[in-house]
Amino acid sequence: MFIFDKKVCHNCKSDNCSHFKNYKTANNGNRELYKCEDCGQIFSETKGSVLEGLRKPISLIINVLKARSNGLGFNAACDTFDIAKNTLLDWERKFSDLKDVFLVYALMHTFLSMIIEGDEAYTKIGKNLPVEDCEGWMMVLMDRASRFILDLRCGKKDRTLFFRALQILRLFIEQAGDVTLVTDGERRYGIILFEICQEVVRSGKSGRPPKVLRQGVKVRLKNKGDQSHKRGRKRPKYEAPHREHPQTRQDISNSDIHANHVEAFNASTRRRNSACRRKTNTYAKSKNGLQRTLDILWIVHNFIRKHFTTKLVPAVALGILKEGLSWEQVLKFQRSMPV
Repeated sequence: MFIFDKKVCHNCKSDNCSHFKNYKTANNGNRELYKCEDCGQIFSETKGSVLEGLRKPISLIINVLKARSNGLGFNAACDTFDIAKNTLLDWERKFSDLKDVFLVYALMHTFLSMIIEGDEAYTKIGKNLPVEDCEGWMMVLMDRASRFILDLRCGKKDRTLFFRALQILRLFIEQAGDVTLVTDGERRYGIILFEICQEVVRSGKSGRPPKVLRQGVKVRLKNKGDQSHKRGRKRPKYEAPHREHPQTRQDISNSDIHANHVEAFNASTRRRNSACRRKTNTYAKSKNGLQRTLDILWIVHNFIRKHFTTKLVPAVALGILKEGLSWEQVLKFQRSMPV
């Protein structure tokens, strides 16, 4: 669970710190200085956070990042708030760097059961390219009940993109007792997950023991599109692409095999992220730039913004937090904060 009333010494990483004194800033009022009781180091409350070294008012930084996360373009944000492009770029980079830290805290929680939806969306980067060569494919893995996004990354729609995302899913599988992955038509989810999350079942019978998905993990696939014109064996509409552990509970119905919630999220992403809009001149200039905006969206969606259907912040609905975080809390979040 997140703890925001403790400070960690950046020198010795100890959380045995106490209040030292207050000091006044030019634009952000009074701030606190802390003293480490172990090594004697004195540091500010913003040490190790996004706000370290920034002199602009916190209210301005929050308004700019909030506007960016609600769909305002990069250049438009600079013109509207009268800030330099390098300044905004520096703020976004520091903010997006928090993603890995928040992910680690999320993985410290134990989950009972999760139904994960996987889907992809597409936007152009730099210039129009064939879809197989474009790095603008965005892959989303989302928990259905809480709407918590496990992973949100971009790149070419190849094995590397799926493998990196499913490695994150594997970490959540290790923290959960029962995980179901459902997808619309894309078979690489099941293929790669089977490669990295399989085990051998020894039943005592003669012959080579079969490889199956580890206990508690199941994959369901909904084949979309009309296949009546294709030759050969017709694929079933709903299927489990790989053999599963005999002790895994089979408690998902065909009507639950869909990725509707992720598809709705992809639609909202096109409104909230200016780099993901189609049929306009607003698009991502580079893969790193697109990933930076996706990392910011990941933090805001999971830990700050309430979802309009559940009325809860996804991290709260999943049990990671007791209450959602404010923008100021995230900006002051220390990367080495204790749990």
